[in-house]
Amino acid sequence: MRVTKSAAIAAALSLTALTANAGTLEDVQARGELNCVVTTGLTGFAAPNADGKWEGFDVDFCRAVAAAVLGDGSKVKFVPSTGKTRFTLLNSGEGDILFRNTTETMSRDADLKLSFLPVNYYDGQGFMVNKALGVASAKDLDGASVCIQTGTTTELNLADYFRSNSISYEPVPIETNEEARTNYLAGRCDVYTTDASGLAATRATFEAPGDHVLLPEIISKEPLGGAVRHGDDAWFDIAKWVVNALIDAEELGVNSGNVAELGAAAGNNPSINRLLGTEGDMGAMIGLDKQWAARAISAGGNYAEIFDRNIGPSTAIALERGLNALWKDGGILYSAPIR
Repeated sequence: MRVTKSAAIAAALSLTALTANAGTLEDVQARGELNCVVTTGLTGFAAPNADGKWEGFDVDFCRAVAAAVLGDGSKVKFVPSTGKTRFTLLNSGEGDILFRNTTETMSRDADLKLSFLPVNYYDGQGFMVNKALGVASAKDLDGASVCIQTGTTTELNLADYFRSNSISYEPVPIETNEEARTNYLAGRCDVYTTDASGLAATRATFEAPGDHVLLPEIISKEPLGGAVRHGDDAWFDIAKWVVNALIDAEELGVNSGNVAELGAAAGNNPSINRLLGTEGDMGAMIGLDKQWAARAISAGGNYAEIFDRNIGPSTAIALERGLNALWKDGGILYSAPIR
């Protein structure tokens, strides 16, 4: 078969792109810091506290990856991003990994060239309104003004939902959650729509959160998770298995309080032994040492600890586990086997 000049050039460019993307682990280790793309600020998920230290659900996943590959969960540089800029920052190399309330879709995978990690939060798009409006259903929002973040799946879902229900709306485009919060509280939009978890997180920051309600409709599936660039399978494997390790740790009863003791010597549970490196050498498969998962768990705890501390029932956000409970507890969350 004759290969045309244009085909040869395309193949060379493709190989160059793959080579350029390869070696993320080495880059991170040489730099001594993980560049993690996060939101510009969403309480409970990723936001600086009063001392300027980043905290939240997504932040803890960034720290777990840093602990696994660098030995220290504090060695993270957080790269704030909007819905529009997050993928550009990742694909340009300014970020090594993304944890930013991001929905996996076919176009983001195949067209934007992202490799998505295991889902770490199963969500869906909802609507928040002031109780004073007297609205009980999203279908009562005909003619409403709606704050919507541009460059997100929520923007497309909103258009589909209103069109399929033959109701109209006036979009109020915003780029950050803080901008949406400001506009919504100022009455510049009647409704704020985004992932239901994001609505709960935003409402928790209001002076009078009880004055605002989340409508019952959930209009989409939003499987949220981290992502890395196409082209570096070794880095993808590391990030993927760190997320799995945190979920697996919850199921096995391994947490930040007992991981050091359980990892000191092999016990009777082979699954725990493999996870913590006291039996076999799972770390070698992904270019890390035997204690990679133990460090990831030590950094911020297992999945349950991360969830409960940042967004769980005892926090102001007060989210129940729901679909995000382990499969054995009635949810759909589970890790692929580490064996």
